[in-house]
Amino acid sequence: MADTDASTEANLNRSEEGLIKNEAETPEYAVNAGDDVADEQLTKAQALLLVCALGLSTFIAALEQTIISTASPTISRSFHTSELDFTWIGTAYLLSAAASTPPWGKISDIFGRKPILMVTIIVFWIGSLIGALSVNINMLIAARVLQGIGGGGILGLSATIIGDVFSPRERSKYFGVLGVVWGMACGLGPIIGGAFCQYVNWRWCFWINLPVAGVAGVLCLLFLKVESPRTPIWEGLRAMDWLGTTLIAGATVMFLLGLGYGGVTYPWHSAIVISLIVFGIVTLFVYTLVEWKIAKYPITPLRLFKSISNVATFGIAYLHGAVYIANFYYLPLYFQAVLGASPILSGVYLLPVAVTLCVASTLTGVYISKTGRYRPPIYFGLIMMILGDGLYTDLQPYTSWSRIIFFQIIAGVGLGPLFQAPIIAVFSLTKAADIASSAATVFFMRDIATAMSIVFGGVIFENRINAHASEIDAAVPASLAAQIAGGDATSVTDDIRALSADARTVVAEVYTKALQDEWIFYTALSAGALVLSVLISKQVLSREHKINKQGLDVQEASRLEELIMANGDKTDTTSA
Repeated sequence: MADTDASTEANLNRSEEGLIKNEAETPEYAVNAGDDVADEQLTKAQALLLVCALGLSTFIAALEQTIISTASPTISRSFHTSELDFTWIGTAYLLSAAASTPPWGKISDIFGRKPILMVTIIVFWIGSLIGALSVNINMLIAARVLQGIGGGGILGLSATIIGDVFSPRERSKYFGVLGVVWGMACGLGPIIGGAFCQYVNWRWCFWINLPVAGVAGVLCLLFLKVESPRTPIWEGLRAMDWLGTTLIAGATVMFLLGLGYGGVTYPWHSAIVISLIVFGIVTLFVYTLVEWKIAKYPITPLRLFKSISNVATFGIAYLHGAVYIANFYYLPLYFQAVLGASPILSGVYLLPVAVTLCVASTLTGVYISKTGRYRPPIYFGLIMMILGDGLYTDLQPYTSWSRIIFFQIIAGVGLGPLFQAPIIAVFSLTKAADIASSAATVFFMRDIATAMSIVFGGVIFENRINAHASEIDAAVPASLAAQIAGGDATSVTDDIRALSADARTVVAEVYTKALQDEWIFYTALSAGALVLSVLISKQVLSREHKINKQGLDVQEASRLEELIMANGDKTDTTSA
């Protein structure tokens, strides 16, 4: 045992000597694992072009989250799909985006941000082309998976690059721009998708991405001036944590598939649903062990979770994602099923929350840039989010524009600040070598939340609908009542609009009551996020401009630093 300890200490000493030697030979990489290195600041024109490139990339990736929401019924009718295939049209993108986000961050650590961002844009472009040319539902679902793989990388890397090239205080302003773009994309998505289906063809939901992604790729190629390491391809591929990549992708797919199938394709108590959820959780646990004990350069370094502030921020990102997607998913259901709006009009009715979200995100960026304080916007946003969700419980089974507009404005004011403030909070406590991993973790939590939120909200909604089944049975034809009670309550809005006025009134009242219970759930989630916010540590952001480095040498320096610190902790404990 003594020989083993001596050998370990000797290895650490040699590692430390090598690290110090590496620092002397390559001064641009500091001993603290790639911490920010001072460099010339970008000109205003360069910064503008860079943010335009990232903003356009973010727009197309975020647009795909909602553009398909109003187009899915038309696509389903075009291919004569089953209920399972219908679900997959939307789920395939969210699921693959969530699973791919963490690996893209680590790959960019090894090969650099710019080349990997270009790859993600190309993957997204190919997926969009296949989607536009699809001849059957299986081809379309495969296209959506490719889009999600590319889109997950685009969203995560765009935020990472902002964190790389701007000072801590400047980041907020540019994150605000990305927040505006995200809000615009999510708000316009349902309108654009509905308009394409009604006036052109659903395939334009995919064709539109080709020129936009092409322009985004050209802008990134020409104007994204970030230094990329010249990592040999084979050496970089060998250094990648492929076991962790496989496990996190598998865990995400199994868990979200189980949630997606439950209550829709299979009963919640069915073996396939239980197995997918359980094995997804077990695989996630195995992934954690691999990242902790086996991976040389882990995709998700567990040191990110040593800070209570970071853990709280990741939790807030999750809860914000759950509430944010509910606004863009269940408000249109209210507009269509209760108020009788068409898919396009339901998108128009959603503009108050989308526009307010954009304005709030912009103002938050300006505030943080000027003050260097990110906690007040988080507190303010969460309080307003609680208020907005709580007010939604007062929406009526008839058109009340004062409620519809005012409540959405309140909710938008709450949602807007929370797109960038949590990322800034995490970055403030993250060393440069972990910037991509921390951004990927925030987006992973948000992506997982969006998928889970739709399922949880759907379960609550269907349960409350079934609680009023007798009222529906007495008012509508038996076939429609069976559909509503059988889990199709969200997909029969066209049939509801065709009912008589008296029958529509009964259904509208039942749907309104069910949605009110949903918003109570989301209000509770918002309150939970506010509780977590008190754990976020206080930091005043610096104006100092620094550029982060990537490459295997930075990752190796980070690994050795962690090893040396861990050995120092053990030595201190032994001495004590």
